[in-house]
This record gives sequence, C-alpha cells and structure tokens, in this order.
Amino acid sequence: MDGFSQPPGSGGTVDKGQIMDQVKTQIALANAQELLQKMTDKCFKKCITKPGTSLASSEQKCVEMCMDRYMEAWNVVSKAYNAKLQMERNRLT
Repeated sequence: MDGFSQPPGSGGTVDKGQIMDQVKTQIALANAQELLQKMTDKCFKKCITKPGTSLASSEQKCVEMCMDRYMEAWNVVSKAYNAKLQMERNRLT
C-alpha cells in the first residue's frame, strides 16, 4: 500500500490536507536520509584513513567532530533558507 489509497467507503473523496501532510512527512524523511548519507560519506572520507575492523581513538574523535560541524553548518544554512522563504512569503502577501 502506498499510504495514499482511499479508505473503503470514502466515496472517492480525498482529504487534500491529509495527503499534503503525508507528502511533507515523506519529504522530511527523504531530506533527513540524504543529510545523514552525505554527512557519513564526507566524514568517513575525511577521518578514516586506513579502514579496518575498528576505529582508532583519533578517528572516532575526528568523526564525532566532523558530524557536529556538519550538523551545525546544516542548521545555519537551513535557518537562513527558512528566513529567506518567510521574507518572500511576507512580501507576496
């Protein structure tokens, strides 16, 4: 089931608000997955010089700091982007 099917007996009516909420949730999930994947790739390439069965303490610390910085940068960009969107919405209304 795709999550967008109409419930039995709905008579063909679709709650557009509910569908929009589902779409927004799916987009947020996809964005979170993409963020995690990019962060993992970048920090692995930066910090893990000799892959093995375990991480050296310096590699662990590097990955931790890299992920923290990546999240901080993402949050700054996200806040600036959202502020810009809000300004545009206010300008259009």
